[in-house]
Amino acid sequence: MKHAGVIGGGAWGTALAQVCARAGRAVTLWAREAEVVEAVNARHENVAFLPGAPLDPAVRATSDLAELADADFILAVPPAQHMRATLTAFAPHVRPGLPVVLCSKGVEQGSLKLMTDVLAETLPQARPAVLSGPSFAGEVARGLPSAVTLACPDDALTEALGQAIATPTFRPYFADDMIGAEAGGAVKNVLAIACGIVEGRGLGRSAHAALITRGFAELTRIAVGLGGQAETVAGLCGLGDLVLTCSSPQSRNMSVGLALGAGQTLEQALAGKLSVAEGVASAPAVRELARKLGVETPICEATAAILAGEVDVDTAIRGLLSRPLKDEQD
Repeated sequence: MKHAGVIGGGAWGTALAQVCARAGRAVTLWAREAEVVEAVNARHENVAFLPGAPLDPAVRATSDLAELADADFILAVPPAQHMRATLTAFAPHVRPGLPVVLCSKGVEQGSLKLMTDVLAETLPQARPAVLSGPSFAGEVARGLPSAVTLACPDDALTEALGQAIATPTFRPYFADDMIGAEAGGAVKNVLAIACGIVEGRGLGRSAHAALITRGFAELTRIAVGLGGQAETVAGLCGLGDLVLTCSSPQSRNMSVGLALGAGQTLEQALAGKLSVAEGVASAPAVRELARKLGVETPICEATAAILAGEVDVDTAIRGLLSRPLKDEQD
């Protein structure tokens, strides 16, 4: 585990490359954008996606996926909706048994599949793992303390990967439930948009707390419906990530919700943003997935409807507040 390959030159991929370098690994960072490759190699900074965060010289960038062929493990960090295409392009360079850690959070549109399913279909020879948890890229890159879930059914591989990426300020906790870890990360992005709408509409801290709590119930239903464990999403990759993403405008998803709640259109909310707000793309897939599983997710439903322009913010809020009274555990 001496050489880390990172696929994806956005903010989170760059932050994870810095984590690996800080842990003593040689790092090859693949980025699609030529300007990102040039800036990382010449200036040791990702000016486009993570400005102001100096990078270790051990992080070397490339636009050629073949240069990751010799990596001892891969961190896959493209946007969730581009995961399939990116892994398919990487497939000719993958040897049997290569550990691939999925670090993107989302549900694939159309197929309604998690990233582990996408990996199994594109790189069946890889050994899968999932990394998820409450972690803002800028804070992680600067070395501020954070903890995440590293989920993998292979205990020996989990231990090896954990040792490869752990630093005094980046602490992975182990789990064997990849489905739960993935579901938590995917659904919380949709709920973060909803929390942003609540904040942008000025509905108060009580409403914010209620939405996080009831949203967590929806997240848990989906995770369990997919075959994950409720205990997994009660940890860092579910509840922890939800609390962080729903509590700070630093969150790209929450910032979109804030703009929507303040009266902007989705196009206005997304204008000028280079980084991807995964919840916008995942919301319709999460809604369809919940329907397919037969689980109730009124907050995710309302958020997807707002993003699709099917309902305005105030109508969606009234709809949620006028639902029949029910037992909290249902």
